[in-house]
Amino acid sequence: MSRGLFVAGTDTGIGKTHAACTLIHALRAHYPRVCGMKPVASGCLQTPEGLRNEDALALQAAGSSALPYAAINPVALREPLSPHLAARLEGVTIELAPLRAAFDALRASHDAVVVEGVGGWMVPLSPGLLASAIPQQWDLPVVLVVGLRLGCLNHALLSARAILADGCRLAGWIGNRIDPAMAAVQDNLETLRESLPAPCLGVLPHGADPAQAAARLDLTPLFQHSSG
Repeated sequence: MSRGLFVAGTDTGIGKTHAACTLIHALRAHYPRVCGMKPVASGCLQTPEGLRNEDALALQAAGSSALPYAAINPVALREPLSPHLAARLEGVTIELAPLRAAFDALRASHDAVVVEGVGGWMVPLSPGLLASAIPQQWDLPVVLVVGLRLGCLNHALLSARAILADGCRLAGWIGNRIDPAMAAVQDNLETLRESLPAPCLGVLPHGADPAQAAARLDLTPLFQHSSG
């Protein structure tokens, strides 16, 4: 497989971080050095150590080695808004070059890097720059996290269409049971398996610990497309 993966979501609040951490633990069964990365995070809290984001901290903890927070999350923004709005409030312009430098540093010292996006596929980072530019320009295969709730079929199919239209490879998708009371969940999963142009890597139960849920993922499709 590629030494990097980009984790996209069908929307915000659908469990990208949970799925990304589960992917990290699953990859650690194959590689000794695996880490996560959250290039841009909004909604960070001020701590004595500086701004910290809950999702980025989870990715940091899931990795195989202790890494400085800034290496995991190079752009940390206070306000829980779309990144371009949060950055504007702080007088910051998000650019890809420093994010790429941080990614390259992680990739140089790790066997695999799981890069988590922000929000959905087309979230603005700055004027003229969408979050989708990260996997596009870094040539990262995409794993789509589908939050299993009412409306997920439309969100998943639209996201998959956009990913492919942007020239990225959809390597697989993960179902995440964010709504344990969702009606007809198995029927919805069957529809997703039939309709999405990529294999299902697994379905994560509601509230499962990522380290334990890792056994539910089948990474075989990822290893079938090795790109160095």
